[in-house]
Amino acid sequence: MTQTTIGIDGMMCEMCEAHINDAIRRNFAVKSAKSDRKKKRCVVVSEEPLDESRIREVIAATGYDLLSIEAAPYQKKKLFGLF
Repeated sequence: MTQTTIGIDGMMCEMCEAHINDAIRRNFAVKSAKSDRKKKRCVVVSEEPLDESRIREVIAATGYDLLSIEAAPYQKKKLFGLF
């Protein structure tokens, strides 16, 4: 699994976050997409790495500004260090 962190500028409210999440989910096969306007990012978890050129197209179509794209292996968070 891969975690892709997309830096995005221009999100002002929860609806902006939802708009980004919906655009990502519509265009890619993802496990989760969570945007955070305060941190100016969207964190996406997927089985396969996402196509960076396609990410650029999708974000540009939403009207927000793409700042960065970083992909890394996804490491599931452990609950209280027990699992």
